[in-house]
Amino acid sequence: TIVCILWMYPIVLILINSLKKEVAITTSGVFSLPTSETWNGVANFVASVTQMDFLKSFWYSLVISVMSVVLILLCCSMCAWYIVRVNGVLSKILYYLFIFSMVVPFQMVMFTLAKTADTLKLNTPYNICIIYLGFGAGLSVFMFTGFMKSIPLEIEEAAMIDGCTPIQTFFKVVLPIAKPTCVTVTILQAMWIWNDYLLPYLILDMDYKTIPIHIQYLNGSYGHTDTSAIMALIVLSIVPIIIFYFACQKYIIEGVVSGAVKG
Repeated sequence: TIVCILWMYPIVLILINSLKKEVAITTSGVFSLPTSETWNGVANFVASVTQMDFLKSFWYSLVISVMSVVLILLCCSMCAWYIVRVNGVLSKILYYLFIFSMVVPFQMVMFTLAKTADTLKLNTPYNICIIYLGFGAGLSVFMFTGFMKSIPLEIEEAAMIDGCTPIQTFFKVVLPIAKPTCVTVTILQAMWIWNDYLLPYLILDMDYKTIPIHIQYLNGSYGHTDTSAIMALIVLSIVPIIIFYFACQKYIIEGVVSGAVKG
């Protein structure tokens, strides 16, 4: 309970200040509750959307998150299926390479990655998903591999006898069975990609600002800064991912535990 309160307190604090006038934040402090004189309500949210170009940043974050998650799900699930079913020397080496990528610190590769991304023209919201695939593949392949081991081989053999090709077997039999793991991977990767600041900051051109970068530039710009509108902007940025998480949270434990049946 204490840990939960400590985690929730900053979010509650941001929500309270997003409803107050800016003068109330600077005079009475950020910890005071809104009163009838300091209440500003939805005006802060309207100002953050209309005056701070929020919709453009929201679009870039949405495109990057959706494209990256779809690419991770498709490629990593197929790769895990190959690793489990082929089970040869090459597949084992490939599997351990994915595991090894999970322990490599991002700081070791970020400068080389930024140079490579500029050379290959991966510095747009529509291409950066390839980089996110590389960083998200380690955990995703690990989770999918654990689940694929629990799928009976007889189900796939029955599909082959009925005339399914390997591709049809994967998309019509294996992938539907792996739905809990797909949802779990989607939640984990979407929350990471949506809130990620460092990778888009290093890779993307300054014309493409995701929500975290957009908020940082508003907070650090010279001149007057509307603190209450920024608070409202932060609330608007975390609401979509919170709604998405609560809508899919029941699949997280199911997806994690389902891969632990077989080692």
